[in-house]
This record gives sequence, C-alpha cells and structure tokens, in this order.
Amino acid sequence: MKDTLEFLKKTDFPVINRISLETLQVNLGYLCNQQCLHCHVDAGPRRTELMSAETVGAVIRFIKNHKIKTLDLTGGAPEMNPHFRELVSAVRALGVHIIDRCNLTILEEAGYQWLAEFLADNNVEVVASLPCYLEENVNAQRGKNVFTNSIKGLKRLNVVGYGKREGLILNLVFNPQGASLPPPQHALEQDYKKVLLEQFGVEFNHLFTITNMPIKRFGSTLLSKGIFTDYMALLKRSHDAGNLDSLMCRTQVSVDWQGNVHDCDFNQMLNLKSVFNKGKVNLNDLMDFDFRQTPIVVMEHCYGCTAGQGSSCGGAL
Repeated sequence: MKDTLEFLKKTDFPVINRISLETLQVNLGYLCNQQCLHCHVDAGPRRTELMSAETVGAVIRFIKNHKIKTLDLTGGAPEMNPHFRELVSAVRALGVHIIDRCNLTILEEAGYQWLAEFLADNNVEVVASLPCYLEENVNAQRGKNVFTNSIKGLKRLNVVGYGKREGLILNLVFNPQGASLPPPQHALEQDYKKVLLEQFGVEFNHLFTITNMPIKRFGSTLLSKGIFTDYMALLKRSHDAGNLDSLMCRTQVSVDWQGNVHDCDFNQMLNLKSVFNKGKVNLNDLMDFDFRQTPIVVMEHCYGCTAGQGSSCGGAL
C-alpha cells in the first residue's frame, strides 16, 4: 500500500485551536468483518489490534474526569471488541450519550444476534455505513453481498425501534464512490428515504455525507491511479473558510486502540504527533489536562473536512 503522508506534510491550511472537549471518539480496534475500499483505518478481518480491558477502564475514568458529553465508538467494527458491552453499559450509567459507528453487516454475523436489542436497551445512537442505495455501487465499494446484508441489518434495527421510536436514532453515512465531493446532503437524504422505504420498507432518521480522506487505503488508490494531485486540488479549490468553526476537532479528541490521544481520527491513522508535540500521549497522562485552546495539528488532508459543504463524522457542516 502506498503512503500519502509525505504529500500531506507541506500545507497552508489555517491554524486552528480546540474550543472545548465535549466528545471522546474512541477506536476500539481495527478488526472488522469487512474490508472496504474507502476505509481510512485500513480495517479488515485479519487485523488483530483490539483495545484491552485495562485501556477500556482508562477510557471510563477519562470520561468521568472530563465530564464528557458524548462517547463516539469506531473501529473496525467496534462491536467486535470483546469489551464493547462492558464499556457501553458503564458509560451509559454515567448519563453519557453514546454513538456506535456500525457497518450494518455485523448485525448479521454469527454470534452478534444480541447486538440490535443491546443497542436499543442502552439508547445508543447508531451511525450506519451505507455508501449508496444501489446494490451494485455498495458491493463494488464494500464487497460481495454487503448491500443485501446491510438491508437485513437495517430491518433488524427497525424491528427494535430504530428510526421509528423517539430516542432510538438511526443515521446513515454516504461516501462518494471515487475522487469526488459528496452531493448536497439534504437532497440525497430525501432520495435515500424514498428508495429505502419504497423498495425495502426501511426507515431512518438522517443521512450524513462524508468526504473520502486522501489517506491510507483510499489515498493509496489515488496514488496508484495517478489522480492524487487532482483530488487534492479539488479539495483545496473547494475549501470554504466558513466551515472552520464547525470542525469536529474543535470540540473532541480521538483515542486509538492503545489509549493514545490524537487531534482527530484521521491524524490518528497518519500516526501524527498530538497537540502536545510529544509523540504518543496516553489517556492516563491527561486525566486532569485542560484541553481548551490547545492547538490542533493540521496537514493537507484537513482540506477534506472544509471542502464544499464541509465534512465531519456528523456529516456536512
């Protein structure tokens, strides 16, 4: 796999600082039942990196100490971490809102029949990947039979009340098929809702459109096809300074499977030094740290978050 890091270091992206710390985004490991082309984490079935019980305990203590409002769980497939249920139950008991970034097909895997009801019982918000409502496009990006199993997963979530009952939020995520920006989020959401309801009887709350980042697996594909420079030019040409105030890194930090803290999920995958410029800094060293006004490490890939409508883990800005 070709690395894009050297092409991202020299940048004129604006200097930004963190405003506060409200959200803790935690990567529970790179193990996943899928291996998607656009995955910036390079997750897959053969990955063995998983957060330990000890580090999960540190996450819970950090949330208590910093009075975190939202815990955002990612992977890989975060549900494949053996401590997933323990973490969710402990953090829900603290009154913290939890987001599970679910690939949908995990709901159909053997041994995960408990998942839909567990998420509903804990009022976990589900943010589910469905890069298109057309079977051919989804399978091309994510693998054979992924679309069929994703629809089955959505129906399973609908059965327990997601997308239908107040408090059980089900949001979907769209990623472009290639080196282009996402279309307008609201209009695409209406298309998704119409097709999924009419053809499959599926309901959901909102659609998030997220720009593909020029790093890891997707970045390597861009380099291999000789279009990395063109894609970066598109991101920079589409930069909207009005999106800077709403960037997700302004109010959150990202934690890797080993408990190390990064400015965002993308910086984590690039293994960049944190805001503290000390290399790897662990959660345990930051239990009493004041994150307000700390500088955020930026490189060229940050234009992916400010291009066009803007892009974050919560969709368009």
